Amino acid sequence: MTSISVTMPAYNEEANIGRMIDMSVEAVGKITDDFEVVVVNDGSKDGTGRVVAEKAALNPHVRLVEHPKNLGYGAAVFDGFVAATKELIFFTDGDCQFKLEEINRLLPKIQQADLVAGFRNPRRDPWLRVLYGKGWSMLVTLLFGYTARDIDCAFKLFKREIITNIGSQIQSRGATFSAEFLVRTKRAGYKIAEVPVTHLPRTAGAQTGARLHVIGRAFKELARFRWSLWREGKPKRYAH
Repeated sequence: MTSISVTMPAYNEEANIGRMIDMSVEAVGKITDDFEVVVVNDGSKDGTGRVVAEKAALNPHVRLVEHPKNLGYGAAVFDGFVAATKELIFFTDGDCQFKLEEINRLLPKIQQADLVAGFRNPRRDPWLRVLYGKGWSMLVTLLFGYTARDIDCAFKLFKREIITNIGSQIQSRGATFSAEFLVRTKRAGYKIAEVPVTHLPRTAGAQTGARLHVIGRAFKELARFRWSLWREGKPKRYAH
């Protein structure tokens, strides 16, 4: 079986991250012995970094990447991708809202595609956050064309060559990161498949995606990204 890196950003997830690491190790450990769990602590103000460090000290499969200060969701996701060393990268969040064993729904699809994107079916978040998410996906699709039905779903599996080839092009470091990553992946000629996944209500910690400064930064990054693509012209496509 191929090797797998599990990467996840974490910001003030002390109540969740330990269990999330344990679930990741258990789920991926059943698939392959060649795996790692990379957690990017994005300047958390609680004990998130300490919990991850304790897990890493007990398990050589677990690695901690530290941001001295909070750099934003996209920055944490990107640094996790860059730190990954295995053939496949599986990306999720550190909030325990997914069933990690459902990576097995994505693995068969990676044989025919380069990236497999999960979509929450249904999404178990507060109604306002669900509304924001649907509106955001519609806006991204309007501006860039269709990439995936649930753009910000943190349950994706992809070949590491994607980030190797297009990583230097990605400029977004806030909430727009997932949209830019998918758009650039498609423009580079990579094939994207989609799979429904279970989504669970958050039971601990606090969500930050609906905060006004986060939303404002996302719209600014989205506008900058649209302008960048107009200036870049025809993208380089990679052979498979």
